[in-house]
Amino acid sequence: MSMRGNILVADDDAAIRTVLNQALSRVGHEVRVTSNASTLWRWVSSGEGDLVITDVVMPDENAFDMLPRIKKARPDLPVIVMSAQNTFMTAIRASETGAYEYLPKPFDLTELLTIVNRALSEPKRHSPELRAEDQPDHMPLVGRSPAMQDIYRMLARMMQTDLTVMITGESGTGKELVARALHEYGRRRGGPFVAINMAAIPRDLIESELFGHEKGAFTGAQNRSTGRFEQAEGGTLFLDEIGDMPMEAQTRLLRVLQQGEYTTVGGRTPIRTDVRIVAATNKDLRTLINQGLFREDLFYRLNVVPLRLPALRERSEDVPDLVRHFFKQGEKEGLQAKRISPNGIELMKRYSWPGNVRELENLIRRLAALYPQDEISSEIIEAELRTGATPPSAQGPSILPDDLSIGQAVEHYLQRYFTGFGGELPPPGLYQRILAEVEYPLVLASMTATRGNQIKAAELLGLNRNTLRKKIRELGVNVYRASK
Repeated sequence: MSMRGNILVADDDAAIRTVLNQALSRVGHEVRVTSNASTLWRWVSSGEGDLVITDVVMPDENAFDMLPRIKKARPDLPVIVMSAQNTFMTAIRASETGAYEYLPKPFDLTELLTIVNRALSEPKRHSPELRAEDQPDHMPLVGRSPAMQDIYRMLARMMQTDLTVMITGESGTGKELVARALHEYGRRRGGPFVAINMAAIPRDLIESELFGHEKGAFTGAQNRSTGRFEQAEGGTLFLDEIGDMPMEAQTRLLRVLQQGEYTTVGGRTPIRTDVRIVAATNKDLRTLINQGLFREDLFYRLNVVPLRLPALRERSEDVPDLVRHFFKQGEKEGLQAKRISPNGIELMKRYSWPGNVRELENLIRRLAALYPQDEISSEIIEAELRTGATPPSAQGPSILPDDLSIGQAVEHYLQRYFTGFGGELPPPGLYQRILAEVEYPLVLASMTATRGNQIKAAELLGLNRNTLRKKIRELGVNVYRASK
């Protein structure tokens, strides 16, 4: 049953004021509308209104600047903020300044009425404020599409909780970025963020990596070693590719989630833990459950808050924002400022992006490094997309053609990057990208040749095993795929 209330509406757009007035009045609410923040504040401070709906950008004051005053004067008054500046930071700031809900413009009227009814029934309390000095100095997520707005709003609700989150989505959609955003903007931002990729660790070492081990627990355990749970104490532990976790480790993880404690490998004394768990996978865990490869009880423990990240092809309208974002990142690394022609952008919006945002980022980095012109033409974009801008991690194990030796592959990648520099040194920061693109096929080819045997692969590469394991994690080499 809908509750009726006195609703205060503030927006400098006369059309929006009219639409809201009519829609809210039609369902029985009393409505007062204004075009400025000062009048809204006068009404609120005098005790009027059961709910506020306000635009963020007002002629005389930003709603985010006024919200703390409203929450201090009337902490139980729910405030719904609307904004055409539909970024992740807008949603976060709305949450951190005490807004009941954030709605991107243009909004769905039916959804707004549902939120109004919920807000009048269950007023939301003010959440702790994120201080300016605690805010990360980078934009973790980019995009204004409806799909990303849903993600932003969900994240804003999750920031001040310790609920376990399960992030699903294809490779390259940004699952670790979302996990980091949950940490860096949440209540545990003062603690560590620790990530572990289950697919990059030998199955017989996963328990030791997670929970640590005691001296003498197994052959080669010459000293006590701390696990990721201990390293993440007080913070967030990101379990990437959770679908690759072996059943034995799943059982131990379930105990942690159920009882809040664990034991090290070879240890007997339970250790209490205070860690928020965020898991991610690009696999269908329900299929793995049916196949007997994943525990159903663990799935429900991890899937408290499911969060699906859309593929880039599902939010192609975000491509221009992402292009600008990655070009700006390149400028910070010493690359020249670039832009893409309107026709080139249209080609990119129609492309399927099998490697998702990671593929787009790699393409932009390549364009910024290799092409001297300020504006990248549609012809260049078409050629790049036709030849395949998909990064190695999205292409699978067939990175090196059969007729190329590893040495020839290195030469190929180096020539590819240095072409166009006229013999001069590349811009600062390019060496790291050269190494990343060269190292991945080297490591993957070695792992494939040795059928996943890390000891033999390390010998082939002239590395010790620990260094190789570190490279596998850093580069995201799919050990399971390479071992086939």
